[in-house]
Amino acid sequence: MANFFSSLFSSGKKEATTEGLQKDELKNFDILKYDGIRAMRIRQIPYAIKCFREALHIQQDFETMSHLVSAYTMADDAESALEVVDEMIDLEPEHVNTLLTRVNILFLLDRDGEAIADCDRVIALEEENHLAWFLRAKAKRTINEWEGAIADLTQAIALNEDMADAYLVRARILLEKKEGEKALADVEKVISLVEEGDETAHLLRGQIYELLGDQAAAEAEYEEVLALNPFCEEAYVLAGRLKVAQGKPQEALEILDEAVEHNEEYAPAYAERARIRQLLGDTEGAEKDRQTALDLAPDEEKASPGGQANFDDLYKGGIF
Repeated sequence: MANFFSSLFSSGKKEATTEGLQKDELKNFDILKYDGIRAMRIRQIPYAIKCFREALHIQQDFETMSHLVSAYTMADDAESALEVVDEMIDLEPEHVNTLLTRVNILFLLDRDGEAIADCDRVIALEEENHLAWFLRAKAKRTINEWEGAIADLTQAIALNEDMADAYLVRARILLEKKEGEKALADVEKVISLVEEGDETAHLLRGQIYELLGDQAAAEAEYEEVLALNPFCEEAYVLAGRLKVAQGKPQEALEILDEAVEHNEEYAPAYAERARIRQLLGDTEGAEKDRQTALDLAPDEEKASPGGQANFDDLYKGGIF
């Protein structure tokens, strides 16, 4: 048995000199492919990747390449996933699902602007593909093409009126544009579509209420989220900010203390608590929290003139 698997994972692709050898290679291909699928199902990702790569060394196979992309993505190796997807597109340039997969991988790599071209290709192939319109809107939003993003989201909704994610992203953009009433209508649509409620939607509705000047309603939203999920870190940060806006920094500090107790590695909680401690005159405590936040999330050190890192992107409305 050991010799069998050793032969499967040999370093070189063997020449098929006889019909029997060709049959053996095809048999080995199937074994490797389906071993890889089984390994991926039980989260043995490195082994799955090895199986798929060796299978493809025997024979080029579009489906196996797709499995390899999934395995690389599960292994947080988006660069390798993108290389395989590009090979797949070379094989089948008009394969819509592969183009959309490439879009999502580009999002993982923070190359959102590049995703627009792939979305354009999908829309040219399938104009009624609501997902392509939605993903193009997400990409446009990241490069601040707000009007274009709203137009694409409106088209996605026209094609699929129950697409909660499209309403949610549009509500977020409308909030950024300070168009509170329109944003509120979209987020309430999301809440009506999601049966058990949506934390992101309720947090967003709280922020919209703040924009509209209804602090009591905003507070109720944050409290509702925390009642349902005491581990929702973003709700603590938003609730703490609201308390500061209400002139209650001590209560805000207590909320952020609780946030840190629930998750000692959530950088935005330390960043917000640093701001609150500074307001309360606790310079030493503020500096300690600020440093902890930067240690936990060094990539977020986009320092403002005052030296405070900008953590807003970490809690500005969930994954959207």
